Amino acid sequence: MLRVQDLVAGNGKAPLLSGLARPAPAAPAAPVGGWGKRTLDLGLVLLGLLLLWPLILGLVVLLKLTDPGPVLYGHRRVGFGGREFRCWKFRTMVVDGDAVLERHLQENPADAAIWKEQRKLVNDPRVTPLGAVLRKLSLDELPQLLNVLKGEMSLVGPRPVVQAELDHYGPSARHYLAARPGLTGLWQISGRSDTTYAERVRLDRFYVMSWNLWRDLRIVFLTIPAVALSRGAH
Repeated sequence: MLRVQDLVAGNGKAPLLSGLARPAPAAPAAPVGGWGKRTLDLGLVLLGLLLLWPLILGLVVLLKLTDPGPVLYGHRRVGFGGREFRCWKFRTMVVDGDAVLERHLQENPADAAIWKEQRKLVNDPRVTPLGAVLRKLSLDELPQLLNVLKGEMSLVGPRPVVQAELDHYGPSARHYLAARPGLTGLWQISGRSDTTYAERVRLDRFYVMSWNLWRDLRIVFLTIPAVALSRGAH
């Protein structure tokens, strides 16, 4: 697992998390990275769709054969500048997931405490058997390529969160709101669910404060082995 302190730039001269103590940037008029980042997003997403469409089609068929519910699930997330958008995923949970979770948390105080702090459970009672496999391989997030095409997300950026989670970011919320949320990011290549919530916020803050195109390309490259090895996937 890559630790925060182990993430170094490709040229080996400066740590990937150097400069963390810089002052917070002023609120930008456009998302971090501007048109250079947007051009990279569009080019890589179109290439990805060209290569991955047989896999995506196969997953749609498999989901329909194993569950009569909808294939996609859209959850409201907070994007650049605080604008909400519907973040798409392949549905990995039972249809009545909210009721199932509420009942589980009422019956399991320990899990309720974990959920309140991290907004995640290792053994989430809502997840279907097929959904668990898709999550472990991060295949459930493939529909977010559509969010990237629409300009609601970027290939690389802070992990998309709901408003309740953003409230936990404190002063770092301004950094999150300065960028488009990412399909992948420093959190995904640094252990994902094995990292603490505070580390995740720290990674998001650093990413926004020190963005450059080379780092985006490196994160995309490092995402491939992280997903293939299911590092930190729950």
